[in-house]
Amino acid sequence: MREDRIEYLIGLVEKSDITELEICEGWGKRIRIVKRAAGPMAPAIAAAPPHPATTAGSPPPAAEPPPPVADDSHLVRIVSPMVGTFYRSASPESPPFVEVGSQVATGQTLCIIEAMKLMNEIASEVSGHVRRILVENGQPVEFGQVLFLVEKSG
Repeated sequence: MREDRIEYLIGLVEKSDITELEICEGWGKRIRIVKRAAGPMAPAIAAAPPHPATTAGSPPPAAEPPPPVADDSHLVRIVSPMVGTFYRSASPESPPFVEVGSQVATGQTLCIIEAMKLMNEIASEVSGHVRRILVENGQPVEFGQVLFLVEKSG
């Protein structure tokens, strides 16, 4: 898709009451523009996931809220080192790399972030237990966004 067309679509989203626009052109060419809910209403552009999260016509699975954490100041924040799309597993058929409560080791893969058609494994910086997963599968993420909270062992 041409840059001038993308800029035009962003302008349409900014001026309208819609919060999200997705356009498909041909096989595998998709663009999604999302108007942010907090702060300035700047749209975010993300590549569509390489595998659908749900089948056509079926509602998306209900998101399970993370368990409450009274004081998370002792937890290690694992942040996104790049802008991209967050995936909890290597493929739709594979189980997630980790779940809330999972024991992880330093260097263990926690998720994948797709950026510019490259799949980047994000590893744990510490050994411990995953206490919160703060991003939904297939969701766009930004540089520095907190993805996981891990309680460090020992």
